[in-house]
Parts: sequence; structure tokens; C-alpha cells
Amino acid sequence: MARFRSAAAASGAEENSEQRRQSGAPADPVQRARDYCLRLLTARPRTRAELDQALVRREVDPEIIEQVLGRLDEVGLIDDQAFADMWVRSRHTHQGLGRRALLEELRRKGVAADVANEAAQSLDRDAEEERARQLVQRKLSASAGADERTRIRRLVAMLARKGYPQGLAFQVVREELANEGTDGELLDELHD
Repeated sequence: MARFRSAAAASGAEENSEQRRQSGAPADPVQRARDYCLRLLTARPRTRAELDQALVRREVDPEIIEQVLGRLDEVGLIDDQAFADMWVRSRHTHQGLGRRALLEELRRKGVAADVANEAAQSLDRDAEEERARQLVQRKLSASAGADERTRIRRLVAMLARKGYPQGLAFQVVREELANEGTDGELLDELHD
């Protein structure tokens, strides 16, 4: 009886592997790695480093990783510069992030420093200042009941967390509080 079960199990295993071959599931490790990368890329754009890490986590051979990523690079499916440019535009527009925060995010995604810097330079100072101003205006009414020191601290801290330079943060908060009619003397003391 045990012999029958093991023979049946072996036969079933052979049938399963034959079914996988016939169903189109690739047995070739290069093809499997390529298919996995393509699935990841259909979800969202990714950097070369992100794809490399994903393949390493799946314990793909380093030579296969290099071969697959090289080919995806050749055909233009991996483009760290285009990814960085898109990331900067999107995160600045939708999340209100400043250059410093954007550079940090790109670094964590494995984008080379020179590529990240070039993408971040596409943000001009006026656009960065305008986005900071929009963020402060949105938060001003929510902080209306707090004392001036608390409001200033919260607004400047919010801009700092979003990666805006300290000087720009103080300037925007000062101007927006002045537009609201709040005295900016305390802000001048805090900034010095």
C-alpha cells in the first residue's frame, strides 16, 4: 500500500510539473525573473535598485539578475532618471514635499545621488516657495485658536518635516501670518 502511494505521489508530481510546462509557467530561471520584474513594473515604475532588491529577496542568482536588469535597461523599461523626474513632480505636487525630503526618498529608492540631484534641481525656488505657502495657508485656520508661539512652531515644523529649508519656512510663515494680521515680532525672535 505504501509503495502504491509513493508511486501515485511520484506520478502526480510528474503530472504537476508537466502541467506547469504545458500551462506556460516558465521553467527557465531567466524567464521567471524577467516575468517577475515585468509584473512589478506593471504595478508602478521602479528603480533598478528596487528591482534588484526584489530579485535578491527571491534568491535569484546574481548573474541572472544582472542579465535581466541589463536587458530591461536596454529596452527602456528601467530608467532611473525618468523615474526620479516623475517622482519629484508627483511628490512635490501631491504631497507638498521640498527638495530635501525628495532627495532622501530618492536615495532610499536607490537612485544615484547625481540623478536625484538633477531631478530635484528641476524644482525652481519659486515653485517650492509657492507650494510651502499653500501648505501654510491650509494649516493657518486649523491653528487659529493657539497662541502665536505654538502656531509658529507648528507651521515651521510642518514645513521642516516636508523637507523645506529653514530660511524659506520662516519667511513663508512670517509672510502668511502678516497677511492674516498677526504680529511677526515673535517670529523674528525665534528665527534669530
